[in-house]
Amino acid sequence: MGTLPVKDHEEAKRTNEIKVAIPLLESVDIEGKDVTADALLTQRKLAEYLVTKRHAHYYFIVKGNQRGILEDVALWFQDRKEPDFVQYTPPDHGRIEVRKIWTTTELNDYLDFPHVGQAFVIERHCIDKKTGKTSCEIAYGITSRRPEEASPERVLNVNRGHWTIENSCHYILDWDYDEDRSRIRTGYGPENITRLRRFAIGVIKSKGVRSVAQKMRELTRNVRLVFDYLRMTENSCAAARV
Repeated sequence: MGTLPVKDHEEAKRTNEIKVAIPLLESVDIEGKDVTADALLTQRKLAEYLVTKRHAHYYFIVKGNQRGILEDVALWFQDRKEPDFVQYTPPDHGRIEVRKIWTTTELNDYLDFPHVGQAFVIERHCIDKKTGKTSCEIAYGITSRRPEEASPERVLNVNRGHWTIENSCHYILDWDYDEDRSRIRTGYGPENITRLRRFAIGVIKSKGVRSVAQKMRELTRNVRLVFDYLRMTENSCAAARV
C-alpha cells in the first residue's frame, strides 16, 4: 500500500500500487529514460502513458496477471538455442551467478500490448559455493526499446539494475524484518513502521557494510554495540568496525 496527496483533497488518499504509479511519475522527469517495474505494474495504461505522454521507455516483467502475453512469450522462447548474451557475475557473497538472455522482435505486432519493441527471457543460474546447491530462475519480459536502442546486454543490465534496487531494500524488509507478517495494520501504523525500518536500513548502509542482515544480527539486543556503531556517545569505541 502507499499514500499520495491528491489534488483538491487535503488528506492523502490510500491506494494500491497500480493506481499510484502514474500520479507519482507526474512529478519526475522521465523523458528518454528507462522505467522498470514489477509484474504487477505490467499494465497497458501505464505503458501507453510512459511512451505516448512522457516519451519514456518501459521494461516490464510478465507474469500471471498478463497470462495471455506470458503464454505467448513463453511459447516463442520454448525452444531457445544459444543465448544472445551471457553475463558472469564475480563469486561475491558466497555464490556464483550466470545470467543468460534471449530477445526477439517477432512478437512485436502479435502481442496484445502497446509499443512492444522487444520481448525477452532471462535465465539466472546460481550456485551456492558452500553447499553446492544450484537454482535456476526464469523471467519473461517486454520492453518498448527496439534492438537498435537496447542490445541484449543492455536489456539484461536494466533488468538486473531493477532487482538490485528491489533487493537493496524490499528484500531486507521482507526477509530480515518479515514485514509481510507484521500485525500492525490500523491507521498510519503500517506506513510509519515501514518508514522506521527503512530509516534503520539506511543508517546501517551509510556505514558501508557489505551485509545489512549480518550487521543487524550483530547489533540485535545489544544497546552498547548500537551506540558504538553509530558513535552516539562520547565514549563510543573509536575502533568500532563496520
